Amino acid sequence: MSSSDKAPEPVMPTFERTPLPDFSKSNPLGAPNRYVSTAACLIIGDEVLNGKTKDSNSNYFAKFCFDLGIELKRIEVIPDDEEVIVEAAKRLTSQFDFVVSSGGIGPTPDDITYQSMAKAFSADGQLVYDEEVIRRMAENLKARQVNTDGISEDMITARKRMALFPAQHAEVIFPTEKLWVPVVRMAGKLCILPGVPRLFEALIDGFESYIPLDPNRPRPYRVLIHTRLPESNISPFLVSLTEKCKPLDIKVGSYPKWNNGVDVSLIGNDWDKLQELIPEVEKEVDGKLIESGQLGKSRDQPQQQQHKI
Repeated sequence: MSSSDKAPEPVMPTFERTPLPDFSKSNPLGAPNRYVSTAACLIIGDEVLNGKTKDSNSNYFAKFCFDLGIELKRIEVIPDDEEVIVEAAKRLTSQFDFVVSSGGIGPTPDDITYQSMAKAFSADGQLVYDEEVIRRMAENLKARQVNTDGISEDMITARKRMALFPAQHAEVIFPTEKLWVPVVRMAGKLCILPGVPRLFEALIDGFESYIPLDPNRPRPYRVLIHTRLPESNISPFLVSLTEKCKPLDIKVGSYPKWNNGVDVSLIGNDWDKLQELIPEVEKEVDGKLIESGQLGKSRDQPQQQQHKI
C-alpha cells in the first residue's frame, strides 16, 4: 500500500476547559488569602514497586513545582492497597497544601484509587458516575474510530469505571482541551491524576491556572556551575561553601553527571549575593557558569536567564 492509500489520521475532538477560577471568591484552600506553598506526590501502583513500571511522573511533578516556586516536601510510592491509600491521602493532605496522586484510575479491578479516595474523605465512601466525563469519553472513542462490535456490557461497565468518582468533597476539573480525562480534586487539596506519563504531564501542565499561587510569593534565583572534576575532589570546598551560605539563606547542592563532572547549584532570594559567589565557585571547582535564572515563574513564560550554554 502506498502512502497515498493509507487511511487518514482521525481528527481528535477538542473539549471545553473548566472556566478559570477567581480565587478571591472561591479558593479551594478555604480562604481568599490562602495559597499553595508546599506539595507532596503520591505514586500508586504495585507495578512501580515491583519494578515492572518505571515512575517518571514524580520527577515531572518535581520540576513542575520547582518552576512555580512550590516546595515539594514528599514523594511516596505505595501499593494498590485501599487502607494504605486512605492513610497516605489523609496524612499528606493534613501536612501539605497541594497533593497529587498518580495511578490506579483505569478500568481494571486493581484500579482502586477513586474508591479509596472516596473513603479517605467521606464516611460512606460513596461513588457516583460523572455524566460529562462519560460523554467526553464516548466522543473520544468515536473520533478514534474504535470498533464497538462485540463490546459486552461488562466491558462497558469496566470502561465507565474511569468516570466513577467520589460523591463528596470532589471537584471535577478539565484543565486541557486535548483530553477527555479530568483532574478530580478532593477536599481542595488532593488531585487525582492517571499514571500514564503522557496523560499525567498534559494534565498537570494544564492545571497550573487552577492552583491558588501567591502572586507576591518569593521567587528565588538559581545558578548552575559545571565542573569536570569528580565530586570527591570538590567536596571539601562544598562543605565550607555550605557553611558560608547558611547565614545568607542560600542552598548549596551538587549533582554528579555520569562520566561528565558535576553541576554545583546555588539557590537563594538575593541575586546580588549569588552573583558575588559565582567567581569564587568557578575558581574553586575549576568550573564555568552554565545557567542562571529566577524561579517561581509560569511554565508558559520563559525564565529569566543571564547565562546559558
